[in-house]
Amino acid sequence: MGILNKQPFYIRATVILFGLILCSFALATLRGILIPFSFALFLAVLLNPLTERLMIWKIPKVPAIALSLVIAIITIGAVWYFLATQMMHFTAQLPALEKKSAELMARLQQYLLQHFNVAMAKQDQYIQQAKAGIKPLIGQMLGTALGTLTMIFLLPIYTFLLLYYKTLILNFLYEIFAEENAKEVSTVLRQVKGAIQSYMYGLLIEGLIVATLNTIALLILGVPYAILLGVLGAILNVLPFIGGILAALLPIAVATITKDGINTQIGVAISYIIIQFTDNHFLIPYIVSAKVKINALISIVAVLLGGAVWGLSGMFLSIPFIGVLKIIFDRIPEMQPWGRLLGDKVMPRKPIRRGMIRAVK
Repeated sequence: MGILNKQPFYIRATVILFGLILCSFALATLRGILIPFSFALFLAVLLNPLTERLMIWKIPKVPAIALSLVIAIITIGAVWYFLATQMMHFTAQLPALEKKSAELMARLQQYLLQHFNVAMAKQDQYIQQAKAGIKPLIGQMLGTALGTLTMIFLLPIYTFLLLYYKTLILNFLYEIFAEENAKEVSTVLRQVKGAIQSYMYGLLIEGLIVATLNTIALLILGVPYAILLGVLGAILNVLPFIGGILAALLPIAVATITKDGINTQIGVAISYIIIQFTDNHFLIPYIVSAKVKINALISIVAVLLGGAVWGLSGMFLSIPFIGVLKIIFDRIPEMQPWGRLLGDKVMPRKPIRRGMIRAVK
């Protein structure tokens, strides 16, 4: 690293850019292995306190890990079962919804023809182009579904092994650093572990509160499938800005198809704006913790890069990964400028010394 710092800027920039490209290529190539491993890593961090508690209660290590996994599988399975039953009820109503949407589309086409003089043939052409553009997205979603089946088998195996070999992994991290830095490494690892656990638990609590608020608002407004849409909105809320917009568009679309007028749609938009305001100004700072809050620019770039490399899974994993990187950067002196770059706290600019001004001139 010292040799690289002595090189001209264009050489350092080229080396860093080449490293990023190579890393992105490796991540995209190994996505089938790394995506379930990444989810397992976060799940292992969440289950570690429960496993340690069970071991304190004199339960052997392997049964303690297995019991923690069983509890996690039952919890995740219950959520998936609930969503699946809601989706089955939703799909049972699809014929009626398709009929209503076809009527709305016919009205829209007549409106465009009368007020904007857009010919029906031209409108049909646009619709066919839109359908052609949606097909790759559907294929990506099906690929994600197939990847989910793979994850169902790999996720518990990865999680079990990560918990079982936790000590081995920690010893490896200690050994790759110099012996005189062992105490500092131990402190950083302990702080990072605690911060990551707090961050992940905070995300879960925030998601539960947002799902509850979404559901209550939709129930009051009389939007069908309120519970399903509320939970999906909370899941999409993990994606910054993009997720909030998608979370609002889903119930607005359902209300448009199932109800007459626009009062319900306006109510949904206002409700979701209030919920987003509450989430951004109260839930995230006080529950998820402001220490790992990521600024808007980095959030959007991270989500887009995650989607480009790992698809839908990458979009959901990008923000937790950036949050973890910020936690690590904030606790390593050499990396603290990068941690401040990822965060949303704007520090006052340091005054430029006279010697630096002369150097610039």
